[in-house]
Amino acid sequence: MKKAHGFFTRLVAACCVAMLPVTLAACSGDASPSDAATAAFSTRRPTVTHDSLDKAQVPSVRDDSPHAKAVRAVESMSVEERVGQLVMAPLFAGSDPSSLYDLIANRHVGSVLIIGNWNSGTAGVAAATSTLQSYAPGDNQLLMSTDQEGGLVQHLKGAGFDTMPSATQQGAMDVSQLRQSASAWGTQLKAAGINVDLAPVVGTVTVDRSSNAPIGALYRDFGLDPAGNADHAKAFIQGMSDSGVGSAIKHYPGLGSVTGNTDFTANGILDTTTTLDGPEISAFNSTLEASPSMVMMSLATYQAIDPNNPAVFSSTLVTGYLRGKIGFQGVVTSDSLSATALSGVQPSDLGVRLVEAGGDLACIGASSYVQPVLDGLNAKAAGDATFARKVQQSAIRVMTLKYEMGLAR
Repeated sequence: MKKAHGFFTRLVAACCVAMLPVTLAACSGDASPSDAATAAFSTRRPTVTHDSLDKAQVPSVRDDSPHAKAVRAVESMSVEERVGQLVMAPLFAGSDPSSLYDLIANRHVGSVLIIGNWNSGTAGVAAATSTLQSYAPGDNQLLMSTDQEGGLVQHLKGAGFDTMPSATQQGAMDVSQLRQSASAWGTQLKAAGINVDLAPVVGTVTVDRSSNAPIGALYRDFGLDPAGNADHAKAFIQGMSDSGVGSAIKHYPGLGSVTGNTDFTANGILDTTTTLDGPEISAFNSTLEASPSMVMMSLATYQAIDPNNPAVFSSTLVTGYLRGKIGFQGVVTSDSLSATALSGVQPSDLGVRLVEAGGDLACIGASSYVQPVLDGLNAKAAGDATFARKVQQSAIRVMTLKYEMGLAR
């Protein structure tokens, strides 16, 4: 028995020595492709045990992450289809959803903004959103958004919708209470077919509230310091997410230091105090930890950041800072491109300037602007290969969000 035991001991040792180079090679940076393939296969216990293995026999692993799916989907799209994914068209209360049929079915518009004073309750809104979704491809449904902040900015009301407190009142809530409330409001939006709430406002009011027309005077902010605003914004986003609804933080990098309301005027919208290293923009950057679906860019101009362009058209802010330094690679949307603040820009140039700056989704608040924005994007992409690549990258970001939300398959 001792001789037999010695034989088996030598046999095992010989096998271990024979295997040692392969094992070490697989764990080092010097492994050859065939050695690596052999080592990789050995962990899966193959039935074939050749010393060398043809690479063709190694099965490839398909990347089915939302981003990878989006890349494949966009690669198969025409330029017109890609452009359509970059446009959010409005449907006003009282308008027939069929008014958007051609834009969705034939111009490939991929997002809709439900806007105005809808008083038909969740059932009425759901009827409209369901009809709109029927115009879109079954494997590429619409991003369906609305402005449901609370207080004076609540577009959807009636049976099934709570009357939401203003954001300033929400700021007086404990964050856990706000998250729970936001989840309930999100559940109501979900029942109505809304999948993205264009909220919350994360701006910090730094001037007299009554003089801050876009935010403070309307109680659209949480009414706290930057850190408190960020904490409450996170709770709002998390509550919406708990109910399956995405959020858009706005208006980056903040409208709390201007006097003019960009929706209605081009005056008083130069911010002279906000900086890239200040607490106001830090509130937005902190809120990104809650993974909002989108960042909405302000239409104001920020003297200390980019005095030559409104934030929505600033590559310094969008590409250089938000994407490059902060690292946000999600969807960047605009505030309404049909707002008075941008009235000096030709409608056909609005979407082009957004995408050139690094933005993705052109939110449009006036129906008459949708066609010019689409035409401008298509014309620029057809004649400018560099811009066409930007359109492709923006479409990938939008489609990645859709895959993440289960709207694309």
